Amino acid sequence: MTDPKAIQPSELDQLPDRDPEETAEWQASLDAVTKAAGPHRAAYLMRRTLERAEGAGLALPKLLETDYVNSIPTADEPAVDGDEDLEQRITAWNRWNAAAMVTRGSKHGVGGHIATFASAAWLYETGFNHFFKGKEGDGSGDQLYVQGHASPGIYARAFLDGRLTEDHLDNFRREAGGNGLPSYPHPRRLPWLWEFPTVSMGLGPISAIYQARFNRYLTSRGIKDLTNSHVWAFLGDGEMDEPESTTALTLASREGLDNLTFVINCNLQRLDGPVRANFKIVQELEAQFRGAGWNVVKSLWGTAWDELFQLDTNGALVRRLREVPDAQVQTYQTRDAAYIREDFFGKDPELAAMAKLLSDDKILECFHYSRGGHESRKVYAAYRAALAHKGAPTVILAQTVKGHTLGTGFASKNANHQMKKLSVDEFKDMRDLLGLPIKDSDFVDGVVPYGHPGADSPEVRYLQERRAALGGPAPARRVHPVAPLPAPAEKAFASFDKGSGSQSVATTMAFVRLVKDLVRDKETGKRWVPIVPDEARTFGMESLFPSLGIYSPKGQTYEPVDRDQLMYYKEAKNGQILNEGITEAGSMADFIAASTSYATHGETMIPFYIFYSMFGWQRTADQMWQLGDQLGRGFLVGATAGRTTLTGEGLQHADGHSPAIAATNPAAMTYDPAFAYEVAAIVKDGLRRMYGEAAPGEDPNVFYYLTVYNEPMPQPAKPSGAGVDEGIVKGLYRFNTAESAGLTPAANAPRLQLLSSGTAIHWALKAQRLLTEEWGVAADVWSATSWTELRRDAMDADAALLRGEERVPYVRRALQGAEGPVLAVSDYMRQVPDQIAQWVEQDYSSLGADGFGLSDTRDAARRHFGVDAESIVVAALAQLARRGEVKATAVKEARERYGL
Repeated sequence: MTDPKAIQPSELDQLPDRDPEETAEWQASLDAVTKAAGPHRAAYLMRRTLERAEGAGLALPKLLETDYVNSIPTADEPAVDGDEDLEQRITAWNRWNAAAMVTRGSKHGVGGHIATFASAAWLYETGFNHFFKGKEGDGSGDQLYVQGHASPGIYARAFLDGRLTEDHLDNFRREAGGNGLPSYPHPRRLPWLWEFPTVSMGLGPISAIYQARFNRYLTSRGIKDLTNSHVWAFLGDGEMDEPESTTALTLASREGLDNLTFVINCNLQRLDGPVRANFKIVQELEAQFRGAGWNVVKSLWGTAWDELFQLDTNGALVRRLREVPDAQVQTYQTRDAAYIREDFFGKDPELAAMAKLLSDDKILECFHYSRGGHESRKVYAAYRAALAHKGAPTVILAQTVKGHTLGTGFASKNANHQMKKLSVDEFKDMRDLLGLPIKDSDFVDGVVPYGHPGADSPEVRYLQERRAALGGPAPARRVHPVAPLPAPAEKAFASFDKGSGSQSVATTMAFVRLVKDLVRDKETGKRWVPIVPDEARTFGMESLFPSLGIYSPKGQTYEPVDRDQLMYYKEAKNGQILNEGITEAGSMADFIAASTSYATHGETMIPFYIFYSMFGWQRTADQMWQLGDQLGRGFLVGATAGRTTLTGEGLQHADGHSPAIAATNPAAMTYDPAFAYEVAAIVKDGLRRMYGEAAPGEDPNVFYYLTVYNEPMPQPAKPSGAGVDEGIVKGLYRFNTAESAGLTPAANAPRLQLLSSGTAIHWALKAQRLLTEEWGVAADVWSATSWTELRRDAMDADAALLRGEERVPYVRRALQGAEGPVLAVSDYMRQVPDQIAQWVEQDYSSLGADGFGLSDTRDAARRHFGVDAESIVVAALAQLARRGEVKATAVKEARERYGL
């Protein structure tokens, strides 16, 4: 027995021992077992005791790893309520057609992946036949996040079901002709089939978590009852290395998302080799998920292993399975029985004795084929266990063989992710293995045929009957016909037209005030979904806390420290605000779920996600592409925007490039408004286009990105001239002329056009006054609300010309007849305003905040980047001097006067 005095204090529990004698007896028992039966038996008893304690709900640390065996014993597996023989044949056809599709496509050089679906076929087939609810039943059905590389298998099943034709399969990865199939799940490319884009690996897992959470949000708020919807995310073990894959695991367990199941295809391989060559990825993932509070179900070994485990009376087999690294398991997959006898069984005398009882065929069956993820009974049992578990999400760790049934040339080979085709002989071997009725004569000119048992065959009838019972085809995307949302009252927008008088208001605050009015709308107010990553107070949103509440599935179980204040921190089960904590990735996943609710659930929601502009596109641009691919709608708001408006924050907070990144996304309507009335006009137009009556030719499946600023300035009234509203939406309008600004330039004064966006318009207005009063130059100031939309319109005009249609770009029409050169300026890098340069007929130059940001005052930062009013004056004079309209000495004089 160990002397308690020898235990270091750091190892002792801080609680006092109320019965040291009883404690000593337990310790003595452990020592006795160790001495009499050995350390392995003692460890076994300890694990089982901890499992019993955990099951009884005792307050003990969780057991993070269990043995490398199935969680569900064979004796406890429920019977599959279906025809296993028919399901076996259906799966065989799907395996064949998936491989044939990719192989035939390889003749065109378009590639494709075969091995992933080969390993995961039963994971999908079991779900389609027994679990995945379709959209034609009650509610919204289930949401399926399909592993992207497995898409050929999903297409193969849709072909068997009659939803796709041979022509579709033959155009896999060839979409230009109009009848092709996208390489991966792409809702924008195949919107009737795919709901969720998943191939930017890591985005599927985080999106699935927040989708499950958003389902609960809609239910809690009384928008739609989604208690019968389940979210299934199919993932790869290698994919779990992506940070987004695991970043929200604790959110899922903290909020008890038992409407969520991860199915991780543990084929032990990533794209170039083993996931954990010297370790065990299944055990690592189990510990990670258990530590995060998930229910873990392991389905590792097929029924062929049952005999081996029955022979393992002393635990030697389990110990050996636990210690063999994954790369060696892969090696066993490709070696003969003699090698496995020596290397696996020969390391332990008990195992060597066991191996003598096993035939070579039995050994090869176990090590080459028999995996938990390849047997319908094992997968069915795991899925049933996942749905039965309440109070926490479930992860199923299903061990498979990458390239299973594709032959020895594929199975577990390091290069199989890059292998795009099988030879005719390999297909014939596969045919024989799967038992498919395909004749040698069906291979015409060496081309592998597609296989189909017939539209009225038992296989197809069974498949369709199972899907009908589960609510229709899956996967499937449905956009339910819903009436356009009514436009909010005009008063909410018109209140900004009169300006703020002498009161200084930042455009960030103006946007929040607008939303505060819009969420009060009786018709559409409840549809708004405010999303913020723990910066609500920075953006002035704390006033929304008491009125809207912050969503929490537990409500508010504490008394907030600021309960006696007007704007106290209020959480509620039916709260409307999603305040996600410090996670831009999580906030974007929330936004995607809300922005696509119109299709997923037939419930139109209006999300707006407000964030530090620097931490939006730069950090989560991949998710914003996912948003566009998923046809999401809503408002992204880059607050505290610009390179120079954040005083003292430095280069990590100074955004000088987000509109440039946003311009690369075809679905992003990118705006840099200068004034509050512009913000209101853009939001109004966005609501019309995305949620109301889109104009002919307008795509409603876009999202709006607005940059707003934290620099309080007096907000002017909206100009009354014609074309202002159109110009705000299209991207450019004349804010004033030198004369309308109250300046009095000479009749023959040189003139130029100052184009500016966002906060830069205030520098341009000051420069306008300096140019007239100090240099005798007249300048007109234009508000360029969207450089990107101006460019897109111009590109559309160019494309129209190539089609023989006469069309003048809006930017050219707007500037037509404007005198003098054009000088463009923004608080972003010059690349942003330079987007329109080639379509401006006047001489064009630009100023911008290129380079890294820095910590200083606004005035100092703007002088540093050469974008302040005085710098604009010097640049304007230089333009005019090159044209001979002012003396060259004026430029030098201005530099000296302003200390540039």
